[in-house]
Amino acid sequence: MLSLQLFSTNPKPTLLDSPLNPLLYPKCLKPPKPYPKSKPAPISSVLQWNRKPELAGETPRVVVITSGKGGVGKTTTTANVGLSLARLGFSVVAIDADVGLRNLDLLLGLENRVNYTVVEVLNGDCRLDQALIRDKRWSNFELLCISKPRSKLPIGFGGKALVWLVDALKAREEGSPDFILIDCPAGIDAGFITAITPANEAVLVTTPDITSLRDADRVTGLLECDGIRDIKMIVNRVRTDMIKGEDMMSVLDVQEMLGLALLGVIPEDSEVIRSTNRGYPLVLNKPPTLAGLAFEQAAWRLVEQDSMKAVMVEEEPKKRGFFSFFGG
Repeated sequence: MLSLQLFSTNPKPTLLDSPLNPLLYPKCLKPPKPYPKSKPAPISSVLQWNRKPELAGETPRVVVITSGKGGVGKTTTTANVGLSLARLGFSVVAIDADVGLRNLDLLLGLENRVNYTVVEVLNGDCRLDQALIRDKRWSNFELLCISKPRSKLPIGFGGKALVWLVDALKAREEGSPDFILIDCPAGIDAGFITAITPANEAVLVTTPDITSLRDADRVTGLLECDGIRDIKMIVNRVRTDMIKGEDMMSVLDVQEMLGLALLGVIPEDSEVIRSTNRGYPLVLNKPPTLAGLAFEQAAWRLVEQDSMKAVMVEEEPKKRGFFSFFGG
């Protein structure tokens, strides 16, 4: 009680009053250690960035990136996820399966290096390694285009030809790639059937609007009929402000409607247009953007065949007027 009265009467304790004063303790005893300052708890990340992801499944993993509806971001997803996989140390071959309207080379900035395509390989005009375009930024990333926009595609080209192409990539002398990403064309016609034929996994890209969801549901059924059971989805162009204002469906609503595992959520980002025009994918930007980080996380989950959980976004409280007290 005496010590309490001393401390209570002295608003500014001196060194003599401090418990760390060595005069208050014998030589055999050590003064008590001061309490450590409370450190903020470290933020636990969903992804462990201090390690390399463990590749799951048998290689090469042939993944088709599709949607059914055009303009939802299939080619952007293929470019960014492919380069993210290459940056993680995996060898990747990206195949642009859109015959007449190829755009993957533009997004990667490799349009001036496309000299040979798969058509020349099938005709015997060049070798397969001559048609493969190696990215100078990441040597373990390669691009392969099926045909040139103004060239005529042979009538016999179809799913069997693409299966032969994938088998030829597996049997290369320098080794089989870890991932073969197939950028699927829009629609569900012959080009879609050709692109999904050699695949054993699928990434379904959709946006939170009713037109994309209806097409995505249709494509999911076609993929399952073709024997592709491992289907994950990426929800692109998500805006939390519109979700809070009830003007856009949430990611949780999209997942409940389609019933697919969630691979990633990509927020709306104006940097996508800039990166597309420059031929420089988002994941290479420094500092990284939110959309680029989301693509990297999706690539990480794709490697380990993992998925994420959708989080409910709280809605903004509606304004209540005077008549709301009377049930208005």
